[in-house]
Amino acid sequence: MAQKKKKEIKKQREFLNKKVFHDYTVEDIIEVGISLQGSEVKAIRAGRVNLKDSFVRIIKNEVFILNMHISHLDTTHTTYRPEENRDRKLLLHRKQINKMFEKVTKDGYTIVVTKLYFNDNNMVKLNIGIGKGKKLHDKREDLKRKTMQRETDRVLKNWR
Repeated sequence: MAQKKKKEIKKQREFLNKKVFHDYTVEDIIEVGISLQGSEVKAIRAGRVNLKDSFVRIIKNEVFILNMHISHLDTTHTTYRPEENRDRKLLLHRKQINKMFEKVTKDGYTIVVTKLYFNDNNMVKLNIGIGKGKKLHDKREDLKRKTMQRETDRVLKNWR
């Protein structure tokens, strides 16, 4: 009985970057780990994270996420507070890094962050996507298609 209550209480914290799917056509999504310092995990649990302007770069065969904003908690000590917008290293296998580097340099793809979440073992994970940027007319077509789908769903719902 207690096991079921714990499972129900356990709430999955997910932080989505919705702007990515508007600006890019994401083709491949990879789950990666992230190295954090000090109280950053507690700050993420409290919901003090912003993925909106974050992006991923490969620097000297290492993958870093830049511009990911994790605010300070009020309970953290004032002398030890990690920088809010610092570069954070992503944890990937060498083969995955080489594959991504090849796509980025040769094919003109970009690497973007789609989601940050806690997995079943309470580890912070990121989903990064490899995709191409959309043109303005692609964004318009996507918006038209979504509105048409929404209207047809609404009409079918009222028809029943």
